Amino acid sequence: MENKYFWYLRNMRQLKFIFTLAALGFSLPIQMRANAVETVPVPRTDLLAQTNVPQNLPPPQDVLPPPSSPPKLPTIPSAPPSPDNLLPTPTPNLPQQTDPKVPIKLLVNKFQFRGSSVFKDEEKFLQAIEVFLFEESSNLLNEQAKCDRLKQLDQQPPLRKLPRSESDSPVELTFAQLLEARSAISQLYLCNGYITSGAIIPAGQELPPLPEAGAVTIEIVEGSLEDIQIIGNRRLSKNYIRSRLARGSEKPLNREKLLEALQLLQLNPRIENLSAELAAGTRIGQNLLVVRVEEARTFNAQVLLDNNRSPAVGSFQRSAQLQEANLLGIGDTLSVAYANTDGSNEVNVNYTLPLTPEETTLTFNYGRGWSNVIEKPFDRLDISSNSENYQLALRHPVIRNPRQELALEVALSHQQTQSSIGLDNIGPFPISPGADDQGRTRISALRFSQQWTDRGDRSVFALRSQFSLGLNILGATNQEVAPDTNFFAWRGQAQWVRLLAKNTLLVLRGDLQLADRRLLSLEQFRLGGQASVRGFRQDALLADNGFFGSAEIRLPIKTFPEIQGLLQVTPFIDVGTAWNNFEGLDPKPNPLLSAGLGLRFQMGDRLNARLDWGIPLVSIDSDKRTLQEQGVYFSLLWSLF
Repeated sequence: MENKYFWYLRNMRQLKFIFTLAALGFSLPIQMRANAVETVPVPRTDLLAQTNVPQNLPPPQDVLPPPSSPPKLPTIPSAPPSPDNLLPTPTPNLPQQTDPKVPIKLLVNKFQFRGSSVFKDEEKFLQAIEVFLFEESSNLLNEQAKCDRLKQLDQQPPLRKLPRSESDSPVELTFAQLLEARSAISQLYLCNGYITSGAIIPAGQELPPLPEAGAVTIEIVEGSLEDIQIIGNRRLSKNYIRSRLARGSEKPLNREKLLEALQLLQLNPRIENLSAELAAGTRIGQNLLVVRVEEARTFNAQVLLDNNRSPAVGSFQRSAQLQEANLLGIGDTLSVAYANTDGSNEVNVNYTLPLTPEETTLTFNYGRGWSNVIEKPFDRLDISSNSENYQLALRHPVIRNPRQELALEVALSHQQTQSSIGLDNIGPFPISPGADDQGRTRISALRFSQQWTDRGDRSVFALRSQFSLGLNILGATNQEVAPDTNFFAWRGQAQWVRLLAKNTLLVLRGDLQLADRRLLSLEQFRLGGQASVRGFRQDALLADNGFFGSAEIRLPIKTFPEIQGLLQVTPFIDVGTAWNNFEGLDPKPNPLLSAGLGLRFQMGDRLNARLDWGIPLVSIDSDKRTLQEQGVYFSLLWSLF
């Protein structure tokens, strides 16, 4: 009895809405159900994504706010800074060499090496000495030639002339050759990047004169850092800088590892410029790393104007963002953004906290939005929607160097929306599939992402993969019939940017989503708009699965050196297709295909303007009342600071 009572209330509410639409000239299919308790609800086809304007209600993508977009992939090729400008080669801080008590000539039956943690095999030392003592000096004229030869020891070992055991014949050496043997060990360290390490012949050892034979001991002093001194920082914590350099300063100090840490720090957006030098420390074998830092401006305010929202809520969007990339002096970032159209308002707050020097970060994001349908003739229905979303994400780079990065991220997100109809006080109403009787949709999901970035001198290649698993927690929508919060989906993105010539870029993009079942509209794949298939209305297609591909070339027209300005023309071609996980309800038309031309103007990092005109190569019914529906898109991004 109780179930029939609720069925009566629910259906009377829907009938009231149907009669209201009929009075306004709309039509809705009416399906009579003999037994609401036993009948499984049939998905409403009139609420699915359509490219034509529906006859009854606008599609859900025009009512609900857009979901959070995946992180943007890098688009501009950026090579790491030159190591020559970061760290000059120092002189090892070794003890002053005093002559051991050895005769002018001596007979050596063994070499002993002490203090090495890098080369465990003494054979490498003996081979280096043989190269320096017995090979043609014309092949070792400079540092580079010496390093080239020492790096070929495994492929081209020298002739064995030094004793390896007591059964080998001793070799006669002069004192000058003994010093050359010490230099060979120092050079071997230097050529392998250990610029503050070296070898000495310890004082106090005595070798018998000819004809007696004896052993020679060579001691290796492996260099380390005594301290890292930071000069020039203002708000950025010295510990923040020092901890990121410490990863490249383990003992023994290696130039390549230290340079990598310096280059990564130089790429940090909080650092404008830096230089470093190694000075002699207070103790033998130790050095001081002196780093001079020029901090970058960390506060930024941006204003963005574009027409990238759905015409249902007003395509012309005004937005502003304030960001502080060093809020507490520890490299933490806080950003606050506000976006507005004639029919919508959105607020977003994002805070990122660095947890480790390896750039492990914890990010919290909160967003809230309000929207009203203002597009005719649906504006008479007074349709409104409210949304709220939270996300907590932990990101950790597994591989990180100046050219490559592999990062993993785990995020827990929760999104909720509610739509309602103000006409005749109908109130909350399910506009999109999967919503409950109060028009509410809630999604809780665990997301696991992987991102790979490879930067070269002339190109950037980026891949991003994300697995999303819907969870039945935090009051998430759980219906008897899909769609609801129980889903599994994968999304993959790829981007390749190639510098063909000066100021000439080739940009290739791809995007793919696959899902195991019907999805709620917030999780579905979207096609159409400036960021997708240009030439079509924003979010023209909405489906469970989809693919998007784009090719664009940016050709320079004119440069303005006095203002760091660059004007480019950008011919492009876009293609996309989408399909659902239930038969007979794929969006139409499908696929979407367009080609077009754009203009881009950049003025340093202060101003970015873009104008695109996309020509649809697939016919589509549209009122074409806005620039966006005519294939024209614009965006203007102005950084105030």
